[in-house]
Amino acid sequence: MPLSAPAAPRKRLHSRRVTYEGWQRDDGLFDIEGHLVDVKDHDTALLSGMRPAGEPVHDMWVRVTIDDAFTVTDIEAKSDRVPYPGGCDEIGPAYRVLVGANLLQGFRKRLHDAMGHTRGCTHITDILGSLPTAAVQTFAGLRAREDAGTGMPFQLDRCHALETTSETVRRYYPRWYRGGAKKQETT
Repeated sequence: MPLSAPAAPRKRLHSRRVTYEGWQRDDGLFDIEGHLVDVKDHDTALLSGMRPAGEPVHDMWVRVTIDDAFTVTDIEAKSDRVPYPGGCDEIGPAYRVLVGANLLQGFRKRLHDAMGHTRGCTHITDILGSLPTAAVQTFAGLRAREDAGTGMPFQLDRCHALETTSETVRRYYPRWYRGGAKKQETT
């Protein structure tokens, strides 16, 4: 269901598009690629020059290579368009500090500790912040049903709908349901 209609007429000023794609490589590893593009709907005077309407202010890419345990084995960050050429576009190689990190075990904290604030690029760091969930989605359907194993499925207790005391878990993952018995309605 889309959002409700805006309360007043309006004019769009800015568009940000962020996309993720997951790839299975022939060598057994996986590439998760993120791409961020910021575009203004009007000519924008930057200190580095005029950016015509429709031309990206930011156009940035990240490729993270992971193994099947979600451990980062390689990372590449590139910036095709930036507001400050010769500055913004130089930080990409510094993100290699994240090689060895695990996307499912404290990755966002490690990312922000290593590359937050002036240590990195806000936009590349933003792309990487959502990369773990894109990786999980990439793996969905590649493995045996997650409720068939002996360990609790990864996704449980990671969002409100999949809290182990929720009705959703009672319905779809009854083995892992931790709530009380369903109350009988009285009439």
